[in-house]
Amino acid sequence: MQPLIDNARMFGQRPEEFAKLAEGQSPQVLFITCSDSRVVPALITGARPGELFELRTAGNIVPPYGSDRPTGEAATIEYAVEVLGVSDVVVCGHSHCGAVGALVRGDDLDAVPAVRDWLAHAADEPEANDPSDPDDPTVMRAVQNHVLAQLLRLRSYPCVEKRLADGRLRVRGWYYEVHTGAVREHSVDTDGFEAL
Repeated sequence: MQPLIDNARMFGQRPEEFAKLAEGQSPQVLFITCSDSRVVPALITGARPGELFELRTAGNIVPPYGSDRPTGEAATIEYAVEVLGVSDVVVCGHSHCGAVGALVRGDDLDAVPAVRDWLAHAADEPEANDPSDPDDPTVMRAVQNHVLAQLLRLRSYPCVEKRLADGRLRVRGWYYEVHTGAVREHSVDTDGFEAL
């Protein structure tokens, strides 16, 4: 913890670099990704403060929209789309995802009931990995299928649906490899994840 504290002390000693941020924010992208500590959106994208609006959830899950039961995730998505007017939403899954791996393996999560109940929001259960390699630790295929399921869920949010229909919003599915740093984006043309 001490190195993090030391950096935080030094970080605040450069106020001239941050003064402009007090004027407001106008990010162009809502970046929805996993809470995993190995996934750092600003590091992956090179974004500076104010350029990404982030939503991080265990397993980069987009829960079902329900106006009768608003969630923090739905509020974040709605705010980014309606108030900030982001032009793109990225749902970014990652290799070696513990949440998706637990779903694929059917892990017993009774000892962590909040995790178990949250993962129930994953939409369809991700398909298993490459049948020729059922023990693939990257859970690549399952994560990619999971990203596509979350994109479908995201498209059902009224604010997203409206902005997609009038061409003011694009949604993108990304897959990040924590072991290589490579990023792939889902291509509608090939229905596969291609290098950026």
